Amino acid sequence: MLHPILFSLLALPAAMAGAADTALADAIARDYDSKLAPLYEHFHRNPELSYAEVKTAARLARELREAGFDVTEGVGKTGLVALLKNGPGPMVMMRADMDGLPVEEKTGLSYASKVIQKDQNGRDVPVTHACGHDVHMTSLVGTARRMVAMKSQWSGTLMLIGQPAEERVGGARDMMADKLWQRFGQPDYALSLHVNSDVEAGKIDVNEAPYSGVDTVEILVHGVGAHGAAPHKAKDPVVIGAQIVMGMQTIVSRELSPREPGLITVGAFHSGLKSNIISDSAKLELTVRSESPAVRSLLLSAIARVATNTARAAGVAENMLPEVRSVDNPSPPVINDEQLIARLKGVWTDKLGSGIFMAGYKRTSMGAEDFGGFTREPYIPSVYFTVGGTPAALMKAAAEGGTPVHGNHSPMFAPQPDLSIKTGVAATVVALLDLMKK
Repeated sequence: MLHPILFSLLALPAAMAGAADTALADAIARDYDSKLAPLYEHFHRNPELSYAEVKTAARLARELREAGFDVTEGVGKTGLVALLKNGPGPMVMMRADMDGLPVEEKTGLSYASKVIQKDQNGRDVPVTHACGHDVHMTSLVGTARRMVAMKSQWSGTLMLIGQPAEERVGGARDMMADKLWQRFGQPDYALSLHVNSDVEAGKIDVNEAPYSGVDTVEILVHGVGAHGAAPHKAKDPVVIGAQIVMGMQTIVSRELSPREPGLITVGAFHSGLKSNIISDSAKLELTVRSESPAVRSLLLSAIARVATNTARAAGVAENMLPEVRSVDNPSPPVINDEQLIARLKGVWTDKLGSGIFMAGYKRTSMGAEDFGGFTREPYIPSVYFTVGGTPAALMKAAAEGGTPVHGNHSPMFAPQPDLSIKTGVAATVVALLDLMKK
């Protein structure tokens, strides 16, 4: 049987509940109706790109100050740190990311984003919260308000972080470079959550490695240009680049153990301006995913080897071999602390019921996220958990051959905000109350 808090969150018929449990569920529900629902719509309607989250950060800072937190803005460019000291005890961090994506929203929602913003290259692009960071920020505010209201039940220091530029996997690095721990204190524990369309709304999921590490790699292929009608006079970078792409397909399939996760995806291939001109260069843009230092090293070295020797095989001169370079800074994998997972699973089961977990859910992608930049060096025990975003009826219909569920980063991504946010707040609050119990 599901726990009464979860019954209340899902608006299902409830058995008699303990007074404290009912009070928490009711408080979250009231807060959602009066405060969090309009706040969510505001965030959704007004997204901002990475490193441009100026108005978003200001609104989040205002909400946290009004809740009773001491807030510092401008940490790591547009990031913010909110602290609430409540006697002796551990410092626990909860993070929410703030940036939107350059995606045109096509959900048809009454509060859909119509924002156009200049990206880092000066181009006007549509922006929306197609990854659910609006859910994360609203849940953070809901958590802040509950923790202030429940100060008598916990002791320690609560640190809430609004992080910029997660979509460009740079915000955590920038906040750490801005001496985050030296200025505000190093947490004893760190938490974060992410809404996911693959998980049923009202449920959560937690596993040992929720996100992979990521490297962004460019390969600049040098060639010799010529007329398209005289290919024998060229060293065609398109052909060489295509051979490099195909050659890299064997790295994961034939050099990496089949039980080790690893991924190489070529997301962009640029060359030439006209059909009858063979260009003198081509550029490949790759995302490389791994979950251990050894696999990362294997993949990156093999990419360089395949690119260089493919060009050699095509007769490219030694002084014109491809340039293989990493762009942006790599992001480490997010690895949850095993003991902390076990502890919080017990708390969530006890407080929210075993039915809170998504039965049969398996992580099927190697998505990346820079939360590990906060917790790897120095090591901080952390748990990054998933909150479901898709109504059960839609998931059932999709499984039976109906309309597929629209995933994160899709123009149609539209999580169910009430269940997503209420569940996020409930799961976070009960975790914090356990970690900071008197």
